[in-house]
Amino acid sequence: MTMHLHHPSLSLSGKKKGKVKFRNAEEARKARELDASWKELKSKWQVEEDKKKSRALKAPTLVYSLSTPVGRTTQRINSLDTGHVGAVTTKQIPQYTGTKMLGVATLHKSNAVPVFSQEEATDISKMRR
Repeated sequence: MTMHLHHPSLSLSGKKKGKVKFRNAEEARKARELDASWKELKSKWQVEEDKKKSRALKAPTLVYSLSTPVGRTTQRINSLDTGHVGAVTTKQIPQYTGTKMLGVATLHKSNAVPVFSQEEATDISKMRR
């Protein structure tokens, strides 16, 4: 799915759309009238076109500091001392130490099955293809 082509309207690059096309001359005339009335209304209420841009230019520049803010320092808390020093031992591998299980048989592909009697062993051996 890396080389698919998408419609230009799905672009996230911030490019503006192209020229607006209308179905007929009547719709184009209505759109021009609405645009003119909108501009007239904005000028009546004295709304700036680039209000956001001018506000952003007037804002002070940001100064970054990587220090810890005042009041946010935490106390150093030491770990609990259990008295154990050194590396941790590995977990023991579980092994069957009983006498009832005769062995392990392969029932299907790599499915290991414990065998407890001679009868089970013969049944499992006959199940193979």
